Amino acid sequence: MVRVVSHARSLLDGIPHRWWHWRWVSGAASCSSVSGHGAEDAVAGYARMLACGVRPDEYTFPSLLKAVTAVRGAAAAVGGAVHAHVVKFGMESNAHAASSLIVMYAARGDGAAARAVLEAACPATGGGVPVMWNALISGHNRSGRFGLSCISFVDMVRAGTMATAVTYVSVLSACGKGKDQLLGMQVHKRVLKSGVLPNQRVENALVDMYAECGDMDAAWVLFEGMQVRSMASWTSVISGLVRSGQVDRARDLFDHMPERDTIAWTAMIDGYVQAGRFREALETFRYMQYCKARADEFTMVSVVTACAQLGALETGEWASIYMSRLGIKMDVFVGNALIDMYSKCGSIERALDIFKDMHNRDKFTWTAIILGLAVNGRGKEAIDIFYRMLRALQAPDEVTFIGVLIACSHAGLVDKGREFFLSMTETYKICPTVVHYGCLIDILGRAGKLKEALDTIGKMPMRPNSTIWGTLLAACRVHGNSEIGELAADHLLELDPDNSTAYILLSNMYAKSNRWKDVRRIRQTIMEKGIKKEPGCSMIEMNGIIHEFVAADKSHPMSKEIYSKLEKVLICLRNAGYVPDVTQNLM
Repeated sequence: MVRVVSHARSLLDGIPHRWWHWRWVSGAASCSSVSGHGAEDAVAGYARMLACGVRPDEYTFPSLLKAVTAVRGAAAAVGGAVHAHVVKFGMESNAHAASSLIVMYAARGDGAAARAVLEAACPATGGGVPVMWNALISGHNRSGRFGLSCISFVDMVRAGTMATAVTYVSVLSACGKGKDQLLGMQVHKRVLKSGVLPNQRVENALVDMYAECGDMDAAWVLFEGMQVRSMASWTSVISGLVRSGQVDRARDLFDHMPERDTIAWTAMIDGYVQAGRFREALETFRYMQYCKARADEFTMVSVVTACAQLGALETGEWASIYMSRLGIKMDVFVGNALIDMYSKCGSIERALDIFKDMHNRDKFTWTAIILGLAVNGRGKEAIDIFYRMLRALQAPDEVTFIGVLIACSHAGLVDKGREFFLSMTETYKICPTVVHYGCLIDILGRAGKLKEALDTIGKMPMRPNSTIWGTLLAACRVHGNSEIGELAADHLLELDPDNSTAYILLSNMYAKSNRWKDVRRIRQTIMEKGIKKEPGCSMIEMNGIIHEFVAADKSHPMSKEIYSKLEKVLICLRNAGYVPDVTQNLM
């Protein structure tokens, strides 16, 4: 990228100061045609145009700036050089050139420069023409500064500039993404008074704004009132229903769509993932393949996430092959999802392979591999990766520290755990959450430092939850500390009186200490309260199909064969001399 900047700058700096007025139209067209090949080619074409004596006009700079706007990082400096040429050739007040400059600066997050360009052009255009304000609003949208988009629209109205359909689409998008429904409703009123309706793009923007803000009643009324609905209309409502937790209603609408594109399929699959209905997500993806719809990288992130949650390694492997075969872009989001999937499926070596092959990594990439190594019992490697992350100048966040603390817990690194916990606040200014305290309690509890763990709970700035007390109680059972264990159980049952785990751990702790009278008392309490233990559940993947099993459940179509095989396994175990330890089982 540095080479691009250097080359582009040398081209701009070397542009001759004399030119000949011939065939300027072909020169402008040449610059426009190469702009799709990147900033370097666009600038090179522009330089050749000037070398041939062709003077740029109002159509030249928009094409050049469009190419330059797409460049990030150090190469963005080329935009300033192009801006200098806009001024040099007297185009700074031209609406087309000024609008392109505004988009370029706003899209890069330089709102001050974008506004300065607009205000510089205003003397020649009064309050500014709509196209320049539209450029400012859409440019802020591209940089994710939706609040500035909304402010710019308000300023546009105050300047007396007439909003267009393009304006309304941009500002409604900003209201939706920024969750500013109040301004969105005011814009809606202006739309109704403006006379731009019926306009499908504006109508879609209104539906999407209300759906993004979570007002599905308003979105639905608008959707039903539309004379013509595009796929964007349907998808906006489906996505809104999914976000509001109405997944079944979203599916019903999805099934009634006259046609579906990749975005609609992805919205439905992701909806199931967000609702924790991972099997249905994969079933919908299979149906998508049956309908010969093409997936993209966003679809595959949702699919791989579902595989991770189900432990469906075989399906996840197939998804990886599918992406390679179809040439789906392996971006950082897909890479992160694959690392997470392989880690959760226990294939940590494949997760490391994906991590090593990724050319671009963000903090989520590092966090995913740290967590993966930690939960797979490779704590020291996870900590080594954490130090590599710091050397790569990637700042850890609160989730990263959860992974690091879990790694310390699994590796028995008590001192390191304390050190990392303190560094969160002292070095990285991250305020520990109850989850971080839970990890620290687990580190201390596993190491048998139960008194220190109890003291740490007493110093927590927030109220300990049931997970905190449950973690301490589990550690007390392992280390046979009835005194602290009873205290932890009291707090746990105070928070959750019907928590079956608390009774089980407490009973097992008494059984380990041969306190059978207390074991019987706990059993009696359970019977009197009618507390039921949540049945255990396990899943296994065979030939791409996820089979789910619950304790004592016989709903599986092959349950007869399964239980017959299980009985044979138990007979073999007994013949081998195995005797199960049932002293710590309560139910």
